[in-house]
Amino acid sequence: MTATAHAGHDDWNKRLELAQEMIPLIHQLHRNNNVITSIYGRLLVGITDIDIIKSHRYARRIADRELSTAETLPILQELADMNLGSASLDLGRLATGFADSGSADLRDYLEKELVSLVGAAVDKESTDVVLYGFGRIGRLLARILIAREAAYGGVRLRAIVVRKKGDIDIFKRASLLRRDSVHGAFNGTISVDADNDVIWANGTKIQMIYANDPADIDYESYGINNAILVDNTGVWRDRDGLSQHLRSRGIARVLLTAPGKGDIKNIVYGINNDTITDEDTILSAASCTTNGITPVLKVINDRYGVEHGHVETAHSFTNDQNLIDNFHKGDRRGRAAGLNMVLTETGAAKAVAKAVPEFEGKLTGNAIRVPTPDVSLAVLNLELDREVERDEVNDFLRNVSLHSDLRQQISYIASPEIVSSDFVGSTYAGIVDGLATITSGNHLVLYVWYDNEFGYSNQVIRIVEDLADARPIVLPQRVSALEL
Repeated sequence: MTATAHAGHDDWNKRLELAQEMIPLIHQLHRNNNVITSIYGRLLVGITDIDIIKSHRYARRIADRELSTAETLPILQELADMNLGSASLDLGRLATGFADSGSADLRDYLEKELVSLVGAAVDKESTDVVLYGFGRIGRLLARILIAREAAYGGVRLRAIVVRKKGDIDIFKRASLLRRDSVHGAFNGTISVDADNDVIWANGTKIQMIYANDPADIDYESYGINNAILVDNTGVWRDRDGLSQHLRSRGIARVLLTAPGKGDIKNIVYGINNDTITDEDTILSAASCTTNGITPVLKVINDRYGVEHGHVETAHSFTNDQNLIDNFHKGDRRGRAAGLNMVLTETGAAKAVAKAVPEFEGKLTGNAIRVPTPDVSLAVLNLELDREVERDEVNDFLRNVSLHSDLRQQISYIASPEIVSSDFVGSTYAGIVDGLATITSGNHLVLYVWYDNEFGYSNQVIRIVEDLADARPIVLPQRVSALEL
């Protein structure tokens, strides 16, 4: 073994040793303080020592350098000794923040940075959540809710409502929750109590309710009260249709996972969730594409001004399309989804204005359904109010993804080898592909990837937690994108 190879082996072993020291501290913070830790958005939940090293390695994509476990272990040791309240703490940003601060006293830096958490209460009653429909989005919402209950405890999945499709329906539903061809196996254990129509998932009791009509259900009879109901069916998209849920005992609010019609507020979390009032009992989480593009469009408009633009999305096929050529009421969607690129329309561009009124009448859009099962790509072709340079725009968007209040919505990557499957499981609303950015005078073209299933589902859960007043505090503190 050469000296260089030997040094690399020793360095790996040292990193592994430090990562192993971190694991019990991570669990201690979660168990005792309800504190979840992450590295630049990558949660350190249910992880191994190798996962920790990979998360530190991932930091180089964000902060232009690989993060060392020697930097983060002392932070965890200090955090474990502090009386903290419930929060989500980013070790990567705490480490770089401490290095940039010039401070020599880590404890002093952390106490100032986390002053709002020291001695804060950690107990809070959970809010009940009901999923109405259990398709692609419904099952991902269930997975996230189960994981979030274990992590934070603010919201609790209580029931799933579907139409019964035979005597083995509950076993089929449990199997679809357990196994997913795109997102992999469920992280945990699932069992079925068929006699009581219950699915148990990681200790969470999920009541299966079989009904053909919202009016047929008395949720209070199942012990469900003041619940948030998430309608994943898309059957009703206007106020009259969705109001049926509110007439059921036990439901307090309804959230639609599709663009709402009429006067229903279309919410893109991080952009206009601050417009939600106590009187808003019916809301929409807009569409996956609207969530994917709106945060990026918002910050670009705030910074440079957008005169007009066109949005083209290469969108993975969906269950609405046909597997083989057959009749479909929609234009072109009857052709085989796995064999064709299918040109179709999208309302996402116009829907942006429902979240950001400044875009009213400024955007057009189309979609091309492509033969991939998940992850889509939006091309934002924009004319700005002033001339811009490629590096300037990329630096701005990278800083937004790192330091702004939209860093859970916008991510940034600059890799020459990245492809769509690399973004499966991304929790961000959208990821800017910096190497693809094009500028010419006041003309800007941005490419934004988004996991149209999982990224969107995470945006939905953020709204649910917001409605339940259960969003975890995310620290270090963030600044508005306008301040960058």
